[in-house]
Amino acid sequence: MSIFPVILSGGSGTRLWPLSRGALPKQLLALHGDRTMIQETVARVRFPGAAAPILICNDDHRFLVAEQMQQIGLSPSAIVLEPMGRNTAPAAAVAALIAGENDPKAVVALFPSDHVVSDEPAFQAALAIAVKAAEAGNIVTFGLEPTAPETGYGYIERGEPLAGADGAFKVRAFREKPDAETAAGYLADGNYFWNGGMFVFRADVLIEELEKQAPGILPPVREAVAKAARDLDFIRLDALSFAQAPNISIDYAVMEKTARAAVVPCNIGWNDVGSWSSLWEIREQDESGNVLQGDVVLHDTKTSFVHSEHMLTALVGVENLVVIATKDAVLVADKGHAQDVKAIVDKLKAAGRTEPMEHTVAFRPWGSYEVVDRGDNFLVTHIMIKPGERIGLHMHHHRAEHWIVVQGTARVTSGDKVTILHENQSTFIALGEKHRLENPGKVPLRLIEVQSGPYLGADDIARLENFYGLENKA
Repeated sequence: MSIFPVILSGGSGTRLWPLSRGALPKQLLALHGDRTMIQETVARVRFPGAAAPILICNDDHRFLVAEQMQQIGLSPSAIVLEPMGRNTAPAAAVAALIAGENDPKAVVALFPSDHVVSDEPAFQAALAIAVKAAEAGNIVTFGLEPTAPETGYGYIERGEPLAGADGAFKVRAFREKPDAETAAGYLADGNYFWNGGMFVFRADVLIEELEKQAPGILPPVREAVAKAARDLDFIRLDALSFAQAPNISIDYAVMEKTARAAVVPCNIGWNDVGSWSSLWEIREQDESGNVLQGDVVLHDTKTSFVHSEHMLTALVGVENLVVIATKDAVLVADKGHAQDVKAIVDKLKAAGRTEPMEHTVAFRPWGSYEVVDRGDNFLVTHIMIKPGERIGLHMHHHRAEHWIVVQGTARVTSGDKVTILHENQSTFIALGEKHRLENPGKVPLRLIEVQSGPYLGADDIARLENFYGLENKA
């Protein structure tokens, strides 16, 4: 029987702002260890007999996801691009349809990409039980042993043992996020477990249950998969079809209604890293309970989380704070109110600010660029182009550009002229001139670009070559 791990990478991670943003959400960041969260997840679900994972991600993150898989030497079975978010039930339907194309009874193991699991042997043991229960026709979820009367999670009530799968149980009920008194009762009872949003099921079983419990999901998803286009290494779901799918979780659509729900209770060192305070809990702390990263100096400071990029950050006489300093934003919050960071993000979005979505560094398939300075008629950026990559032939209607190479070798096409530039050499691209920039070397090409002109918007670009399927923006 085929087994397909499926990794969902659609979250925006707003509660970990300003480090996590729309263009670079938390699953694509290394928040707990050297690898990013999605890399850790993919590595964790590599188990004997399983196919290479299927990744389902936001269209805007496709190149970052693909690059991060290359970094760990993984070739996914597929990278499926959602044109818009539609929650976990449509995503699970996509996974079942794709995994079940050649084997309708294929087992799908569906995991979020942004959780921490610190006890991998316990996870593998729980997964083996879940796969066995799923092969028998159950839709299995992981019941995470609660360590506190948490009010921020839904709960699963365990029922009778499941025949033929030791360690698995029928689900008696799903419970909504409780108040503090109810959560304390759940913890004392011992029969209630946190719902971590991880599922294992046979493709045909989920499809049957979707048809029965949520019939509005499958028709648009089937059409979106049938009309999907292959784009480089990606499967691009049909946007018009997928937009018709209901925005609903697999819990509401199926799990709370089906008679086939099962749970595997487990203690796997799980944390959903849903806030800065939860990240503080799992990171190594100093003797005063502080978690520090970057250039940080403290005096008389306790139980705080401080992350500082590119600048010295000093704290004096405080405790229980979260301080996150990036190049363009600083967050200061009481650790007990860390969940409320989303309210700041919502206010910034309502004001039309760019900080909820973009970092100062913007990533592209060819490399990255960072805004260094800007004024009314100029913009200074630091551009990095990876070895062997290029920015295709294009032109600008309203701006000229000056390029200074500070590392590596550049091959510059300007009009009909091709020039090789080395470190400390420069060139000028006139307004309206067709031009191309390539890195023919074996080290990253870094250059400083100075744009000048009456309009410097990112949409002032006319692509004459498009190797990466990019829109007409920087």
